[in-house]
Amino acid sequence: MLKNQELNNMAKSCFLLLISLFAPGILFAADSISGNVVKQSVNSTAIIMFLVFVCATLGITYWAARRTRSRKDFYAAGGNITGFQNGLAIAGDYMSAASFLGISGLVFASGFDGLIYSIGFLVGWPIILFLLAERLRNLGKYTFADAVSYRLHPVRIRSLAACGTLVVVLLYLVAQMVGAGKLIQLLFGLEYHYAVVIVGVLMILYVTFGGMLATTWVQIIKAVLLLFGASFMALMVMEKMDFSFEMLFTRAINLHDKGLAIMSPGGLVSDPVSAISLGLALMFGTAGLPHILMRFFTVPNAKEARKSIFYATGFIGYFYILTFIIGFGAIVMLVNNPEYIDPEGGGIMGGNNMAAIHLAKAVGGEMFLGFISAVAFATILAVVSGLTLSGASAISHDLYASVIKHGKVHEGEEIKVSRIATICLGIAAIYLGIVFEQQNVAYMVGLAFAIAASVNFPILFLSMYWKKLTTKGAFIGGSLGLVTAVTCMILGPTIWVDILGNPEAIFPYKHPALFSMTAAFAGIYIFSVTDSRQEISDMETAFKDQYVRSQTGLGAEGSTQH
Repeated sequence: MLKNQELNNMAKSCFLLLISLFAPGILFAADSISGNVVKQSVNSTAIIMFLVFVCATLGITYWAARRTRSRKDFYAAGGNITGFQNGLAIAGDYMSAASFLGISGLVFASGFDGLIYSIGFLVGWPIILFLLAERLRNLGKYTFADAVSYRLHPVRIRSLAACGTLVVVLLYLVAQMVGAGKLIQLLFGLEYHYAVVIVGVLMILYVTFGGMLATTWVQIIKAVLLLFGASFMALMVMEKMDFSFEMLFTRAINLHDKGLAIMSPGGLVSDPVSAISLGLALMFGTAGLPHILMRFFTVPNAKEARKSIFYATGFIGYFYILTFIIGFGAIVMLVNNPEYIDPEGGGIMGGNNMAAIHLAKAVGGEMFLGFISAVAFATILAVVSGLTLSGASAISHDLYASVIKHGKVHEGEEIKVSRIATICLGIAAIYLGIVFEQQNVAYMVGLAFAIAASVNFPILFLSMYWKKLTTKGAFIGGSLGLVTAVTCMILGPTIWVDILGNPEAIFPYKHPALFSMTAAFAGIYIFSVTDSRQEISDMETAFKDQYVRSQTGLGAEGSTQH
């Protein structure tokens, strides 16, 4: 049996930084990356296919730019995206390179345990479907801060919401940019800095010129390609197993070093506090991610918003089933195949997270390997485009137009500010991606999820469902959640010990969501109920008007059809 340290060393060489939207679970398979990622030989097939993808998406950006004239076009694609299209786009935002490579790598290394992360990512969607989607679409316009500030003081609450959005976006962008550099070295054989610059420039072009319309179609195309590739791999694996799951699992058990233990849960997260904290981050962090929430304003009405989640949940659930099959298929087809085994370390070449890539070659040859490699890199482009647009919207719409200008700003001026913000975010992402090349940035994704679950979700949820919520309570409670999440992460094992080199962590757990969410909800409750009676009375009155609009869409532009 391979020792845990050996598994960690193999994982270090490949993936931990390849994190896209929603994949903090990869953190828990291997916590850090050190040393240099080995540059592979140039993969001309992957480069050609990736260039085809880039040319197609740039053509879409040109088409979208000619149709992006108003603020609504730029932020929300004119509100004309159908529920099916938006569901695909949401899935494209969510089905990341980390989900594809990381979860299949977890299954390859640990078997059944890898499924727990798939389930964790998936269960956040019913929360959005039943609690948030319809009300958010009816109350908001372009960003989730629109919905939150409907009955709360707009300056203070938008400032906090924008800060929460920007923190999440920047944390994600750094991880994405570093991940892009590592991935392109492994799969394309090109230099790290080239990858970071390519992703940054393309991201700026998509968002600056095409806005949400271009970003949406980039995400849709990426989702279709990824679903097709994963489906083909899973189908080929099952075809070799005579479409028998019993045969697949039996062969995997016989070949894996852990034997029957790969069918037993509980090996990756055994500490109950960490398990609960991880579950909270996965479930409620998803419901607080700004680039996901922003997608609900691209549809014409609340009915289409509900359809979006329905389709997205189906696509994402199907995708995670495929990653499970791919992981077990990799065990069966790669473990005893010398072509994919590292002669020095004894494990799979490039680490466990390369299992899906090697399996692509095993079932489809060099051509399909190039296709999967190009798709894996394209996933990063789709995710960073959505992230950048949500960050630029927070700056231009929430901070500049609403806080600084108090709503007295021309549409053209606001769009101009948003495009400038996009360029600035893109340049910052490129710079930080280069600066953090040799650093462990995996913790940034876990922190981003914790902040989304501890700042954005509590304020958004309580603003919709609790009539006694006041601006003071929301602002102080949300700030407490933000500070607690960041503090616990800094003092925890990932940063305090692994990065800063201290012998023992002050905060003993890697995942702060349990504590930061508790601080946020407690702070919101305490400071709301102790606010002035007049303030509470005003909020209760405003809540009645908000409730009518959230249920009917009356007064919300384009959202009165149900």
